[in-house]
Amino acid sequence: MQSIFNSLKIISDPTRLRILHLLTDNELSVADLQEILNMGQSRISTQLSRLKNEHLATDRRAGKNSLYTATIPEKLTAIVEAAASELPELKLDQAALQHLLSKRTDKSKEYFDQLAGKFGKQYVPGRSWKALAESLLKILNYDVVADLGAGEGTLSQLLAQRAKKVIAVDTSEKMVEFGTKLAKKHDLPNLEYRLGDISAPPIDDEAVDLAIFSQALHHAERPAKALNEAFRILQSGGAIIVLDLLQHNFEQAKELYYDIHLGFSEVGLYSMLKESGFTNIDIVIADKESEPPHFQTLLAVARKP
Repeated sequence: MQSIFNSLKIISDPTRLRILHLLTDNELSVADLQEILNMGQSRISTQLSRLKNEHLATDRRAGKNSLYTATIPEKLTAIVEAAASELPELKLDQAALQHLLSKRTDKSKEYFDQLAGKFGKQYVPGRSWKALAESLLKILNYDVVADLGAGEGTLSQLLAQRAKKVIAVDTSEKMVEFGTKLAKKHDLPNLEYRLGDISAPPIDDEAVDLAIFSQALHHAERPAKALNEAFRILQSGGAIIVLDLLQHNFEQAKELYYDIHLGFSEVGLYSMLKESGFTNIDIVIADKESEPPHFQTLLAVARKP
C-alpha cells in the first residue's frame, strides 16, 4: 500500500516536485526534462527513480527511450498542485514545456504541410487499405462521422459518399485547404474540413456517431486525451475506430514521419480506450507489411455506452 507519509517526504524536495508537476498530463523523456529543467541526466534519472519507487511516476518504453508520466493519488493531487504553485521556477518550467511541445507540433505540421497533395503517391507507414476496409465492414450504419487527423482527407472523401455528414479535422492549414478544394472538386457538400488538433477537436459534444483515427493517434502528444475527446464528441451508442501502428522499434520514424509515439501495444491501446469510457473493445492485428521494418497495423473498434 502506498504510504502517504513517504509520498509527502518525496514531494517535499523542490526538484522532484518540479519534475512531478511537469509529468502531470504529459509524457516526457529524460532528454525532454533535461531541456526543460536545464539539469544533467544523472540528476534527473535519480529523481525519477525515487518517484517511481514511491509509485508517483511510471514509465513505458518507446523504442530506445522511456517516457515518464505522473501517477499521483487523488488524495495528493491538490497538495502537489498547491505546493508546485509556490515554486519560483514554475513559470519558467511551464514556458519551457510549452516551447518543447510547440517545437514538436511545428515539426509535425511542417512535415504534413509538405505532404499536402502527395498522399497516395508517397509511402506512409501503416497506411493499410486492407485494414481500413476491414474496419469499415465492422460499422454498418453512421450518419455523422469525425475523421480525426484526416490529412488531405482521402478517407473522408470515401466516407462522405455514404455518410450524411463528415467532419475532417487536421492541424495543418495546407491539408485543410487542399482537402476543402478536393471536396468541392468532387462535389461533396457534406464533407467539411476544420482546422484543429485531435486532442481538442472543434466539434460539439455528442455531435457524431462515428469517430475515426486513421494512423493519427501516434502523432498526438497525449493519445489518451485524444481518445477522451473522441468519447466526448460521440453520441451514446456511437463507435470509434482506431487504425495505428503496433508498437515497434523503428526509431527513424520520428525523423522520417515525425511520429511522436512508436506505435502502441494491444494492451496499451485497450487500456486507454477503457479508461476513456469505451466498452465492447475489440483489438486485432489487421495487417503486417512484407517490407522492412515490417510495420504491423492495429485495428481497434469500440463503443460509447
